[in-house]
Amino acid sequence: MTVNAQSKLASRYGAADISPPMPWNETIDQLLDHRSVRAFTDQPLPDGTIETLVAAAQSASTSSNLQVWSVVAVQDGDRKARLLAMAGNKAYIRQAPLFFVWLADLSRVTRVAEQQGVELEAVPYLESLLLGTIDAALAAQNAVVALESLGLGSVYIGAIRNDIEGVAKELGLPPQVYPVFGLCVGYPSTERPAQVKPRLPQGAVLHHETYSAAADVEAVAEYDERLGAFYQREGMKASGWSEQVVSRLRSVSNLHGREELVEELKRMGFGMR
Repeated sequence: MTVNAQSKLASRYGAADISPPMPWNETIDQLLDHRSVRAFTDQPLPDGTIETLVAAAQSASTSSNLQVWSVVAVQDGDRKARLLAMAGNKAYIRQAPLFFVWLADLSRVTRVAEQQGVELEAVPYLESLLLGTIDAALAAQNAVVALESLGLGSVYIGAIRNDIEGVAKELGLPPQVYPVFGLCVGYPSTERPAQVKPRLPQGAVLHHETYSAAADVEAVAEYDERLGAFYQREGMKASGWSEQVVSRLRSVSNLHGREELVEELKRMGFGMR
């Protein structure tokens, strides 16, 4: 394993003692260098960038080739400001030159079936909603890998789900389409460079043959220490992961409206059976 590979693994896991030796190439190197970017320059994106990223997104796997996802590319400043207000007032939504809203889209297959005089009995089931959600996520992550290869940065905006009906109205979404998440895209600011955030040790997430939680206590304790040290270096509150998990999930109020998703999705044409 090269020195560069060891360095990238150390950044990702917060430790330099990664073993065993691992295969490595430029693609893996880029993947491990991923970080969320929350400060962007005002440099415009080159012509064709959106189309390139969507081509990468459409090259992702899709269940049964149904392609039950879509994406809205938002560049208008006023529209970004309105979306920002519905998504937790994340300032980088306005700052980024491009804001993608990734959609689970069952409306297209429904229209195709209607043209043939066929009713799609499987569409109202949760499985179909999952298909669209997973397809959208796979497509978006392909776009992220592509944009990072072009020197761009991004950050996902899950807060777009705080008000999915409001977002749907703003974007003119038909029934059976919902916004899964947003994605800010732009050139990273050098004044506030983003850093690679350590992840859980592999022992916490990797299971061989069968699932075992035996390593959780040690792995989480180790991660609490590493993540706290990372935050301290970044000038942030040195809280561990355990504290963050409990703080984020202990109260329904922390869902910021997303506790109403089931009822909202039903009103938006999803059967949820």
